[in-house]
Amino acid sequence: MESVKLVETVPEVLARLRGRATFAELTQVISKRELMAAVSSGTVVRLARGIYTLPGPLTAKRVATAYDGVVSHQSAALAWHLPLLAPPETPHITLPPKRRRRPGPPAVLHWAPIASADHPRRLTSLLRTVLDCARILPFGEALAVADAALAGRLTRHRLIGASIAMRGPGSRNARQVAAAATGAAESFLESMLRALVVQAGLEGFEPQVLVERKRFRARVDLGHREAKIAVEAEGYAFHGSSGDFAADCRRYDELVAAGWLVLRFTYQQVLFEPDWVIATIQDALKQRLP
Repeated sequence: MESVKLVETVPEVLARLRGRATFAELTQVISKRELMAAVSSGTVVRLARGIYTLPGPLTAKRVATAYDGVVSHQSAALAWHLPLLAPPETPHITLPPKRRRRPGPPAVLHWAPIASADHPRRLTSLLRTVLDCARILPFGEALAVADAALAGRLTRHRLIGASIAMRGPGSRNARQVAAAATGAAESFLESMLRALVVQAGLEGFEPQVLVERKRFRARVDLGHREAKIAVEAEGYAFHGSSGDFAADCRRYDELVAAGWLVLRFTYQQVLFEPDWVIATIQDALKQRLP
């Protein structure tokens, strides 16, 4: 009995080719008419000129597929669940240095070497993502990204070492971010507040300083041990019960009773009144360390 040769459909061909194929690759196994019919029916999508894929939402990864690049910078930060002040309006995609620009979906394109491990997953590594963000983001936002990465799987030793080896635009900023980054920060706003203190050259402040008094123990966002100044980043957390509110008041009172001056700054103040925030901290330091 003769065996019957099974003919692949266009979606099956794409699935075998990991979801992406060029016009030339597809027309080696199917006819042009079959390909056009699949596009017309919606079973196949033309991502860019000569690039085809299976249907789905236009994610950053699909845009990277269209350009045959990798998701990078702020878009990669989102993929790694790192905090951003605002998500990018269009995906950031990195292409190999000598790749010529071609028509495709809206994207912010960068040209730089791509690690061999990054290309199959269409995403820059965690370390590369942090360094890319540090090249182009303002210091505070870049520090928040680096802090969050250090609180996860990235080590400070690797980050500093890689930043020292960097060259080109933004490398100096990346080294400053790496030097200031810490895995102790607990929130995006705390990192932004610490960035103001670092940029103002106010020395002596440490993240997550432990304060103890009798049976009371609490960590403050930024603490100056000698001056006993606690600088707190206050988010939008709502005291949902009288117990929560009472606990917050008790914490504040215990810190004051332990001799600490507590300065509390909101999201709007940190982001939109940085000069006032720093001036207030400076005035407190002058009072405590005349």
